[in-house]
Amino acid sequence: MRKGIHPENYRLVAFKDMSNDDVFITKSTAEAKEKITVDGVEYPLVKLEISRTSHPYYTGKTKLVDTAGRIDKFKNKYKKFSKEEKAE
Repeated sequence: MRKGIHPENYRLVAFKDMSNDDVFITKSTAEAKEKITVDGVEYPLVKLEISRTSHPYYTGKTKLVDTAGRIDKFKNKYKKFSKEEKAE
């Protein structure tokens, strides 16, 4: 491995999802002002608003959009501009 090309602050960092208090530890160069103790070891702490444990895509709690209702609403709104009604 070449010397001098890798960041000096590459270390274990704790990331905390603030929406559900999930903490996971991984290596990172992210700057952290706070610290947290996990299993008796102190890590720099990076707070997240959303992570894999709270994101709707990963948790399967996505909202189903009623596309049929939106299409019907659009058709009813612009029904007066259709060519069929002008021909009558």
